[in-house]
Amino acid sequence: MLKKFQSTQTNSTCAPEYSRILSAAVINSNFRSMLLSDPAKAIASGYSGEKFNLGHAEQKQLSSIHANSLADFASQLAKL
Repeated sequence: MLKKFQSTQTNSTCAPEYSRILSAAVINSNFRSMLLSDPAKAIASGYSGEKFNLGHAEQKQLSSIHANSLADFASQLAKL
């Protein structure tokens, strides 16, 4: 189970879910590969039986990220 952390950011209600997504990508190379190649599919598939709770707009924004590495993905995600 991926632990939900309390966000310290007040401008992003999705920060805890973004943290869970990045945690899953760090833990599992298959999820990481899917996240980098097809973020929409990775988010829709979830991780280890868990779903990510993102609204449609947030899913669309996340799906627009094109990155070659997890560091690049995280950097672009932080700008959303």
